[in-house]
Amino acid sequence: MTVCVAIKVHDCIVFAADSASSLVATPEPGVSSVVNIWSHGIKVFNLHKELPIVAMTAGMGHFGPASISNLAKDLRLSLSSAKAGNPLDKENYTIEEVAKRACEFFESKYREIVPPPANPHVFEFWIGGYGSEVDRGEIWKLVIQDGEVFEPQQVAMAEDDDKVVWGGQPQAINRLLIGFDGNLGALLAENGLSEGEAQSLVDKLFQQTATPLVHSSMPVQDAINLSDFLVDVTKRYFAFLPGADVVGGDTDIATVTKHEGFKWIKRKHYYPAELNPKETDHVE
Repeated sequence: MTVCVAIKVHDCIVFAADSASSLVATPEPGVSSVVNIWSHGIKVFNLHKELPIVAMTAGMGHFGPASISNLAKDLRLSLSSAKAGNPLDKENYTIEEVAKRACEFFESKYREIVPPPANPHVFEFWIGGYGSEVDRGEIWKLVIQDGEVFEPQQVAMAEDDDKVVWGGQPQAINRLLIGFDGNLGALLAENGLSEGEAQSLVDKLFQQTATPLVHSSMPVQDAINLSDFLVDVTKRYFAFLPGADVVGGDTDIATVTKHEGFKWIKRKHYYPAELNPKETDHVE
């Protein structure tokens, strides 16, 4: 269980996520329960050491014996090293290209899971950054759900002046930014409105209830602060909500800009820096 937040403004893209990792038992198809929750999952990734590309994940934390964190590092190697794969042309690449490469990579790893994961299950992976020939960033999303691999979807285009994208457990942010739960349209349809009528009412409500917290002219630090706030709101929401704390732990944040590239803003380490004097940074 997770909350992931991406913010795109003129100056940067920011990705942020919590660290809760849930162990879920599925005794029979369609039935699942949370057995345990760990607080140190890694969900934000640097996909290339020399290029402004960032990624984050929600949903499945492992494909068989491999964690998504380790698979993201394998993907990074394939994008960076001629020995490990087909490296990106650093002078001529697009974020769409990276998203398609990532989709092919994760699909191949997903198909290797034996036995296949029981339904329901979902894997989500966001990739954001700047292509070699563009001035403005974009964000793509990959989804694998219940055995079906979907084509990468562009969720924030270069032309978008500002955008907030979130996933995992969306309830708290839905209520804060949109003004209502994401299932409102379905509830209206269940209570007598046609699908068209329900969608029309939801659209009208959105115009009246949406909270515009993000603005295209926000400086990088303010976009970072907003991402941190949205993750924290969700963590606190689930801390008080009855049931398991499926969102929690430290918040990891990374940002990419056109000129400064990828930068870690907040991140956890599994080792103490003072005991590892030769280690300058975590391997993510």
